[in-house]
Amino acid sequence: MEAIVQGFPIFLLIFCRITAFFVVSPVFSFKNFPSSFKIGLGFFVSLLVFMANGFDQPVVTDPLYVLMVIREILIGVAIGFVVYLFFAVVQAAGGFMDLQIGFSMANVVDPVTGQSAPLLGNFKYLLTILVFLMMDGHHYLLRGLMNSYAWLPIDNAFYSRLASGEITDQLARLASNTFLLALQVAAPIIVAMFLTDAGLAFLAKTAPQFNVFVIGLPLKLLIGMLLLILLLPEFAILLGHLFSILFDSLEKFFVVLQGKSGT
Repeated sequence: MEAIVQGFPIFLLIFCRITAFFVVSPVFSFKNFPSSFKIGLGFFVSLLVFMANGFDQPVVTDPLYVLMVIREILIGVAIGFVVYLFFAVVQAAGGFMDLQIGFSMANVVDPVTGQSAPLLGNFKYLLTILVFLMMDGHHYLLRGLMNSYAWLPIDNAFYSRLASGEITDQLARLASNTFLLALQVAAPIIVAMFLTDAGLAFLAKTAPQFNVFVIGLPLKLLIGMLLLILLLPEFAILLGHLFSILFDSLEKFFVVLQGKSGT
């Protein structure tokens, strides 16, 4: 009983970080998963981390302990947010594609998030989740979360690093890279639709008897669907490259959290 009382404050800190990560990160934060399942998974993962690392440093439950709890929650949310940004790339890219092709008029409700999502964005997001699970990406995330205690031990130095502005600067860079990657993913469709619009504009000037507003929408839909079918086999390769960028960004983010200069 004395060992349990001494180890409970440390276990609670571990539980706060891991549960905060599960609340924000994709795959683990699906609304289809019951809350009891998420809490139970966070409990058992926290127990594994506690037993594997064997934290020996004493933690005093004084008013500073509240700051340590908040620190662990912020770290878990920050790590989960970095992971979420790279899954948001495919949703943003799908939104750009929908806007160009014309699917933006038919937004659907995403059963995963419970919010309105672009048609192609929702389709590509589900494909991304499927490929991520097939690549055992969730295992890599859990392993990285468990190894985060080697990078970020339990102390209160996080607030000084947060005050320096390096963490927020790194998060801002990752958010800007999200839009850049989304544009790169959607670039073939955007360029093709731009050329289609330019061709319809020349057609409207050379042959005014054609109603481009009538033939333009089905033509863009046809060209867009054909391009999507042709580019779909390469989507898995693109996702593999995207996931490699994700894990590299996570490593750099851990370096920044640790107090070293990240690039």
